[in-house]
Amino acid sequence: MPRYSEETIQQVAAANDIVEVIGGYFPLKRAGTTYKALCPFHQERSPSFTVNPARQIFKCFGCGAGGSVFRFVMDYEHLDFGAALRRLAERAGIRIEEQELSSEDRQKIDLRRRLLDLHRAAAEYFHKTLLKSPAAQHARDYLKSRGIQAEIAKSWQLGYAPEGWDVFSRWARQQGFSNAELLAGGLTTPRDPENPSSDSYDRFRDRIMFPICNDTGEVIAFSGRILQPEAKAAKYVNSPETPLFTKGAVLYGLHRSKRALIEKNSAIVCEGQLDLITAFEAGIQNVIAPQGTAFTPKQARILRRYVNEVVLCFDSDAAGEKAAERSLPSLLAEKLAVRVIRLPSGQDPDSLIRSQGAAAFFEQVSAAEDFFEAQLRRVSESPQFHTPRGKTAAARKLAEFVSWITDPILREMQIQSMARRVGLGAEEFSQVVRDAGEQHRRAPAHSDDAEPASAPGGSVREFRMDSNLLLLGLVLTHSREAREWLSEEDWHAQLEAEPEAELLLDLMESAHSLENPEGFTAFLARLDPQKEALMTSFLSQRPPENPLTVVEACWRELDKKRLRRAMDSLKARQREPHLSLEEATNLHQQILDLQKRLFDISRPFSPLQ
Repeated sequence: MPRYSEETIQQVAAANDIVEVIGGYFPLKRAGTTYKALCPFHQERSPSFTVNPARQIFKCFGCGAGGSVFRFVMDYEHLDFGAALRRLAERAGIRIEEQELSSEDRQKIDLRRRLLDLHRAAAEYFHKTLLKSPAAQHARDYLKSRGIQAEIAKSWQLGYAPEGWDVFSRWARQQGFSNAELLAGGLTTPRDPENPSSDSYDRFRDRIMFPICNDTGEVIAFSGRILQPEAKAAKYVNSPETPLFTKGAVLYGLHRSKRALIEKNSAIVCEGQLDLITAFEAGIQNVIAPQGTAFTPKQARILRRYVNEVVLCFDSDAAGEKAAERSLPSLLAEKLAVRVIRLPSGQDPDSLIRSQGAAAFFEQVSAAEDFFEAQLRRVSESPQFHTPRGKTAAARKLAEFVSWITDPILREMQIQSMARRVGLGAEEFSQVVRDAGEQHRRAPAHSDDAEPASAPGGSVREFRMDSNLLLLGLVLTHSREAREWLSEEDWHAQLEAEPEAELLLDLMESAHSLENPEGFTAFLARLDPQKEALMTSFLSQRPPENPLTVVEACWRELDKKRLRRAMDSLKARQREPHLSLEEATNLHQQILDLQKRLFDISRPFSPLQ
């Protein structure tokens, strides 16, 4: 993982005023010395989301979200710190350098940058060709026949790859891109796959081009749709896996639909790009499409960051049903609720919206069935269901679906419901489920689809502090005098002994960085989300009027706790068997000394009492 220097982080922080950055995402209204808005991270009617320009922080007093400009971009755009830093650096026109990189890592980063430049240029070339080239007239006619007008084509940067073996690659080489970069980006194909250095030709020829973007909007791959229905070539050709693109880790349209996904807490999964674009432009914007026919664990994991429910909208034929079934294990592993849309025969979202309007499609979405209910209905409609052989086959099929459920409560509920519906006892059906689970656990793993799905990074523990540490943190955050007073004490040893004082240790160790907004922002950027939110809470509160008095009182309370812990430890040793008289006398004297010290530092009045 690249590391970034303190100077780089502070430079990027200084160049990105938090009010301007957040105001670029949604409107902020001035409220005295701060700005307010409805929180983007939870539903609310009255604005509790506050941006403090003096402190360069945001804080929501409704849901508790808070932090620096980096934290906002990370949470709003669902990026890691490095990606958020680079995004803000690009916004300010700052070139950043990662530290501690090997020459191999540096080469990978340089190649990635070149491939991003190549894909950006290719997308612009294909798009311009679609809009202006006479040779693309049949492509424009095709899109028009599918209801895709010029403005929609521009909005999604649709393009056309011209016919000819090397029309595009000749253009790309004229722009300064090498044959090696074209091959590495998957835009050309070697004539001899066994010899990559052989002559190559354009991968995409005479096709409608759909740029595939990552979730930050960078073009990383393409999908090309054939225009000649009688041609023997594949209907769609996608970019191969490259340093930019992993098919099973990308969701088409996510960079456009993620805000709608969060707001609706539900994702409508379409099979194709045109289905997605038509639905999105009709106002149904919580839509995505996998780069294939079934969800991989990585795709399900990405989607779980945005929603709790998935509505599958695959074709209503046998292939569509199989695609839905293959998607189920990855989705259930992420504890996503799954519903399925049953479109009229021969219809897909694109044709339904164009023939009957968006309302007709929305009705289908609203009426989507729970996946397990849909499977029960489907098997029970079969004539064979009412025969012993048919019921046995149905029970095994349904048990396979139930065996993928990881939530024990939902699993038990489905077992009870399905056992009753197929006429089996709950224990009998439960055994069939266990057998199915054992069978797919023994099945050989292959490809990314078999990768275990788990939340990235695992669960994050809740950050806790007792009242004395909280008050001490509040004072130290606001008061340079308090930090200077504490620096004269044995603060490091004392705080290290406190199990909940990690944040205060971080704060004191970085005290020199807290004297300006850029330094404070850089300090916040190094904290985990829980510590950063707590620090933001400190910054958002009114500081005490007498910080030195409060910090001294807090420190005395921590001293008392330390002395009491030491006394408890000595008293526990006194209860050990086989103590000699000398050892017992020594322990007793130590306890008396601690009691005297505890009495000496006690006061009749404390701000904490």
